[in-house]
Amino acid sequence: MKKVLLAIAALFVVITLAACGAKSGSSDKTVKVGVVGTDDRIWNSIIEQAKKKDINIKLVHFTDYDQPNAALKSGQIDLNAFQHQYFLDQWNKANKGNIVSIGDTLLAPIRLYGGTGVTKLSDIKKNAQIVIPNDPTNEGRALTLLATAGLIKVKDTALPTPNDISSNPLNLKIVPVDAAQTARQLKSAAAAVINDSTASDAKLDKTKAVFVEPVNKASKQWINIIAADKKNANNKTYKEIVKIYQTQKTKDLLKKYYGDTEIPAWDIKLK
Repeated sequence: MKKVLLAIAALFVVITLAACGAKSGSSDKTVKVGVVGTDDRIWNSIIEQAKKKDINIKLVHFTDYDQPNAALKSGQIDLNAFQHQYFLDQWNKANKGNIVSIGDTLLAPIRLYGGTGVTKLSDIKKNAQIVIPNDPTNEGRALTLLATAGLIKVKDTALPTPNDISSNPLNLKIVPVDAAQTARQLKSAAAAVINDSTASDAKLDKTKAVFVEPVNKASKQWINIIAADKKNANNKTYKEIVKIYQTQKTKDLLKKYYGDTEIPAWDIKLK
């Protein structure tokens, strides 16, 4: 009888330790999320909320747009949150990737910022230098923006390149550079098309941009996303992170920090 009781007691200890180990294991798992830029205010809120659900999030910062997807593909990170759907589609094609969106985050229209002495479109004169991002997706988006602003005309194509410029009445010198360098070029260029994260890092006043990308049905492809490897698309922890992001609290913080320059996009109605 004594041996039986000892055996039961030992079994109870093993089960208890196993249960404790399983519980601690769920909270010890760290989800690495790749981001570009240094403005972490929204994600800092997500991190704090996730802790309440025993989810640890670690932000991994990258300095260009190729690294986060490469890191996700290789398994160095678990998720990334820096790109729009169109960029991801093009990256997957070029790199034989299998990365998918697991949730929308925000829509951040790109803007044309003026350099020294340029506060409106009419300040851009003949032969002026205009800087744009050089990655194919954002380059095409920037050229479309310049066309919408009336500075150039481009051929009717999904995503134009400099070779698709059909009219350039001001003989503008359009210079593609790395997206992370666009804001720095404002010291010498008349204007630059700068994406949202780069503008935030450079502490540019987004309300003083000389032209803003319109928000309409065509904006759907520019909605930013949280991305994962396809094999992890249904991971419960990752889905919970998306759920935490897509809340009224996040909407309120976006409004507080960015006004109308970054738009919550998970339930946006585009017209």
